[in-house]
Amino acid sequence: MDTPLPQRLTDRKRQAIVDAAIAAFRSHGFETTSMDKIAAGAGVSKRTVYNHFPSKDELFSAILQRMWQSSAALLDIPYRAGEALRPQLLALMGQKMAMLQDADFLDLARVAIAEAIHTPQRAQDMLARLGNKEEGVTVWLRAALADGALKPLDPVFASHLLQGQLKSFAFWPQVALGQPMLDAAAQQAVLETAVDMFLGYYGKLP
Repeated sequence: MDTPLPQRLTDRKRQAIVDAAIAAFRSHGFETTSMDKIAAGAGVSKRTVYNHFPSKDELFSAILQRMWQSSAALLDIPYRAGEALRPQLLALMGQKMAMLQDADFLDLARVAIAEAIHTPQRAQDMLARLGNKEEGVTVWLRAALADGALKPLDPVFASHLLQGQLKSFAFWPQVALGQPMLDAAAQQAVLETAVDMFLGYYGKLP
């Protein structure tokens, strides 16, 4: 059965509010952005904004939640026992690369990072509220380790190590320095080098 129209309208309004908040926070900063400005940007009343989000902190939490959902999508590529690691990791990290080079995701990251720098405690509190689900790359590495396909490693540490190589070229320069996104050839070069270096250290010889 289709979702009733009023529910779909509510969802659209909520989406518009979050989009307006992202644009306003990025342009004017968190502290100086009013709920009136967000309501105007979303094309809704201030009362509607408060019906969805009782405070700006709640809006910021929704932005972080959207970032987490983008990252959690990596769980769609599970570890497959008995198959070669390199093509699996290339597919997994290729999805990560696509996320890091997505313009909408970079906008979310800029807003979240700016607020984390300005008010680190607020960012930490919001992140704590997102739950303790493990990020997709960590889940994949944990499964590969349990299958005996990798040398002993700390999945969380190894995940940060692997993803950090991508972010050094395909995230931080774009977020912090305004550099253009990598073209397809550069993305592939970074992906293959990062995966090959990782497997050269943690992978088991055939």
